[in-house]
Amino acid sequence: MKHRIELSESAEQDILDIYRYIAHHDSVHNAERVSDSLEELCWSLTELPDRGHVPPELDYLGIKEYLEVHFKPYRVIYQITGNSVFIHCVVDGRRDMRSFLQRRVVR
Repeated sequence: MKHRIELSESAEQDILDIYRYIAHHDSVHNAERVSDSLEELCWSLTELPDRGHVPPELDYLGIKEYLEVHFKPYRVIYQITGNSVFIHCVVDGRRDMRSFLQRRVVR
């Protein structure tokens, strides 16, 4: 069964911010490669979205309804609701994830 993908505005902005950062600090070519890979990862969740795992920072808080998949240091945080996959954020996992996820996901 294919799931419907829904990217939040903030997740779309996250991918754009990652693109801009890499383009500015590295190259446009690498920025395109990373943003394309992140978008492909997001859309791949139409098939087998439950392949992700609970982010450890949320598991620690007893919150189990969010999952994540990875591309290099980037983490895609999402939630499965019925036949839909709602992507909340795409974030560099090297940042302080506990406080970030409490601000962005657990409100």
